[in-house]
Amino acid sequence: MRLSRESEYGLAGVIYLAGQRPGAVLTVKAVADAEAMPRMFLAKTFARLARHGILRSYRGRRRGYELARRPQQINVREVLEGIEGPDLFARCIFRSGQCSDRQPCVLHAKWAAVRPQLEALLAATTLADCARDGGAPSPASDGVVGLR
Repeated sequence: MRLSRESEYGLAGVIYLAGQRPGAVLTVKAVADAEAMPRMFLAKTFARLARHGILRSYRGRRRGYELARRPQQINVREVLEGIEGPDLFARCIFRSGQCSDRQPCVLHAKWAAVRPQLEALLAATTLADCARDGGAPSPASDGVVGLR
């Protein structure tokens, strides 16, 4: 599993939106400027996240993006899968298409053991968690125990 620059920017952008007042619709330019990101790159990423139901886009007078659901209802895992694809956690950390149980890379067994824990952590971490305190799951969440 490798995360791209697009994931870094996309996640930072949606976390920024999660920190705004509910119902706030912001332009890509406003988010990109606030987070010091390339606007055109973020625009493509936000369009992808809108297609995956994480963001809602508006045209016309109320142009921009807002979260499609409350920040407490969107987890980091779904944002990353929306950008990287649904097979994100099935991919090897070295050779995405070449590593398998039959032809394992040097870290295949270790990655297979850690992958479910990472998936659980990212599924338990919401955008609200990230906007509030830098990403740790809230104590009331169904997150993995002992990850704080």
